Amino acid sequence: MPRLAAASLVGTAVEFFDFFVYGTAAALVLGPLFFPTFSPLAGMLAAFGTFAVGFLSRPMGSVLFGHVGDRHGRRPVLFASLLLTGCATVAVGCVPTYESIGVAAPLLLLLLRFLQGLGLGGEWGGAVLLTAEHAPPHRRALWASFPQIGPAVGFLLANGVMLALTAGLSDADFRSWGWRVPFWAAGLLAAAGLLLRSSLAETPQFEELSASGRRAGAPLAEVARDHWRLVLLTAGALAVGYAIFYTVSTWALAYGTERLGVSSTVMLVCVMAAVAVKGAVTPFLALLGDRWGRRPLCLAGCAGAAVWMFPMVALLHTGQPLLMFLGFLGALLAFITMFAVVAAYLPELYEPRVRCTGAAVGYNLAGVLGGALTPLVATALSEGGGSGPPWGVAAYLTVVALVSLGCFALLPETLPERRAEEVAEGAPA
Repeated sequence: MPRLAAASLVGTAVEFFDFFVYGTAAALVLGPLFFPTFSPLAGMLAAFGTFAVGFLSRPMGSVLFGHVGDRHGRRPVLFASLLLTGCATVAVGCVPTYESIGVAAPLLLLLLRFLQGLGLGGEWGGAVLLTAEHAPPHRRALWASFPQIGPAVGFLLANGVMLALTAGLSDADFRSWGWRVPFWAAGLLAAAGLLLRSSLAETPQFEELSASGRRAGAPLAEVARDHWRLVLLTAGALAVGYAIFYTVSTWALAYGTERLGVSSTVMLVCVMAAVAVKGAVTPFLALLGDRWGRRPLCLAGCAGAAVWMFPMVALLHTGQPLLMFLGFLGALLAFITMFAVVAAYLPELYEPRVRCTGAAVGYNLAGVLGGALTPLVATALSEGGGSGPPWGVAAYLTVVALVSLGCFALLPETLPERRAEEVAEGAPA
């Protein structure tokens, strides 16, 4: 299990490094370089629009790679998704700017961002099922939480490189070539991840499905026919997590630098410190999920998010590093209280024959609802609000948290021991 967990963590870290470095670049430089004919606000919205394309393609990736995972095994998904995302990310670092090739530059950016999202849409399902289906039931949330640490590691790597570059280069050099370096580095990281995953075994549950001839013939069709309500509920439930994370990691970064005049270095440090704490507490919260159940932690995280959004925006608006850090930390702790256990929760909600497709589609649809739209909506809501805090952003996030809370309330508990008791008492299996 430690070797499997490490391979899953490293793979998701690499893929999210690729994904996050684009978000940071969108907040800092992509608008002027690829949309120079737009006003500053329109350029930022256009850059966030290309950022959103990666989320729109993630459900497509979950369908494509989910089919592979349910028909041919979880292991092939790990290789194909990592290879696709790595190649697309390296290519982003090679795209000429609008000044060099005109409108072809933003079009190429859109295409490559689409391919990034396609690969990431497959990565989560493969990495999570690799650990969840190997793990002992009483520690499934713990072991399945390691792929959930990967996004924090990827974020810290991506922004650590960006921080070093913005601190060590002049603004002109950073805008000229420095921003491309993290995209080029993605190639080396992807190669390392592929090497680490080369010796992994297929999961016992998929081998059992193959041996018994019970693999799904058309996984997506089965999910759409038999589990559509579950997909919609899980997408709505997880939307708040994406909304919180990308508010902190993308919109707040742009808001702090553009509206508050805080240096990008200070903003990156504040966000990175909060993300580091979030990653460190993930396995401990997962242990609570193994002890008390998945659903209680998800409900607690949603409730905490609904309560914290207005304080977070107020603390951000101060422009004071310590206060901004505390605002980000409270939001990310609410987020990870939910997401520490969802890697065990979602697979347990779906039967094994369609698990890769169902869990991945629900997870990535949530990314569209919460992650793709949030930087765009938050940027629009924060404009024209005068000199006060952008309360519209806080209200928007609070509403998303309450909707997610309602969706979690409609989902069942899946903790193995507790679920067995419910079935024995007559609840549906």
